[in-house]
Amino acid sequence: MNLSIIVPVYRGEKLVGPLVERLNRALPTFAKKYEVILVNDGSPDGSWKIIEQLTKKYKWVRGARLMRNYGQHNATLCGVRLARYDVIVTMDQDLQHPPEEIPLLLAELEKGFDVVYGSPKKLPQGFIRNLLTANIKRILANVMGVPSVKNISAFRAFPAHLRSAFENFQSPTMIIDVLLSWGTTRFTSIQVDIAEAHNSNYNFASLVEMTLMILVGYSTKPLRLASWIGFIMTMFGVGVFFYVMTIYFTVGSLPGFPFLASIIALFSGAQLFALGIFGEYLARMFDRSMDRPPYIIYQSVG
Repeated sequence: MNLSIIVPVYRGEKLVGPLVERLNRALPTFAKKYEVILVNDGSPDGSWKIIEQLTKKYKWVRGARLMRNYGQHNATLCGVRLARYDVIVTMDQDLQHPPEEIPLLLAELEKGFDVVYGSPKKLPQGFIRNLLTANIKRILANVMGVPSVKNISAFRAFPAHLRSAFENFQSPTMIIDVLLSWGTTRFTSIQVDIAEAHNSNYNFASLVEMTLMILVGYSTKPLRLASWIGFIMTMFGVGVFFYVMTIYFTVGSLPGFPFLASIIALFSGAQLFALGIFGEYLARMFDRSMDRPPYIIYQSVG
């Protein structure tokens, strides 16, 4: 099997060298032809110099240097489009995804699946981080239309022909897994030995931002939620009206200022929440209408 290994690199000066060394030992045991594409995603450290050295040392290593930091998924898309072989494998730079486990993904591909994820047997992060990540994956799986696949990860294998489903895609905000779902629904996952990450470029704020991008960038469910909130508030308002009229005709006096203020605050909050959702969708539409590319290659080696 001929393989293209895609590795986004950001602050990976001390990591990318050991990763390529492990790939050098592992790839000849299960691949006929192979290449490793290291995509430097605007890394501020010396990652690009290391990539240049690796391309001189190994003929099967290629490097692409992006003009600035575009994000992990954008850098992955760049590598996917540069890949020359039939099967593409994406993995992280931080030695979390063992190259020796790649044959397990390839075996699942041969069973007829189009996208195979390598999920960890044991979650490598803390409880809060694992809980947040699991919920993000659950949301992403539902957006992709494959809710049965909960173990989505950056360690994935798929045939290169799936690129045709998103060959004309142009947007700076993207999730590579959603793009893959445009070409197939045959997803699966298999448990592999995932090591603990040496360092992670994702923090709590970036995970929340990704969740918001998934929801408003590729799904209409938040809009439906806003519609339901509006409907519920309308029914609540009708109930309040009948309550006030009942009090007026039975007691003869209406509730005072605290009651009125609480009702106004409740309805105002619901309106602002709905407007916030609409604003997020408008922001995504504006962002995509500018026709900005998902990445720009500044330099290539290898």
